[in-house]
Amino acid sequence: MLSPFSKPKMSRHPIVKWAQRSDKLFITVELPDAKNVKQKLEPEGKFFFSATAGADNVPFEADLHLFDKIDVDESKSSVTSRSICYLVKKAEDKWWARLVKQEGKPPTFLKADWDKWVDEDEQDGAPAGPDMDFGDIDFSQLNMGGGSGDFDADVPEGEDDSDTEEEIEEGNHGHSEPQAAATASTELETKA
Repeated sequence: MLSPFSKPKMSRHPIVKWAQRSDKLFITVELPDAKNVKQKLEPEGKFFFSATAGADNVPFEADLHLFDKIDVDESKSSVTSRSICYLVKKAEDKWWARLVKQEGKPPTFLKADWDKWVDEDEQDGAPAGPDMDFGDIDFSQLNMGGGSGDFDADVPEGEDDSDTEEEIEEGNHGHSEPQAAATASTELETKA
């Protein structure tokens, strides 16, 4: 029997991240140590998730009406200790304008999954990210560093060619302002 002072347990929304390709959706429900996971996908695009988490078994729930129809038989899910991941097959190969049917501002718990995100015009090309193909470019020849891995290779150990705090406070930077301005204008003249 509930006391008049006890509050009924209301479900919270877990963070739901998503990304898409023309033929599938990636939906990740971020809920560490989820228990009693229940999930349901329906062909018309209904996505339902519920679980409990934490020491108090707090209920979490996400009930979404996806933008379009899906292929339930070709969709999969995986439960890990940190999240529940869904690979949802779209019924038709086409890009969706948004994840849910509801127009306007999406629910606050719904976020873009930037780790999996690919723009429509990038899908068939090389993926943007850490495994980009740079072809035969030799970065050591571009004078961009990366040769020895030591940024201060020309400075003997223990010495530092940057201004010290005392020199900055005193205004003594190892040169006078007119000298620096003259050097800058000389460089401009030689480039012209």
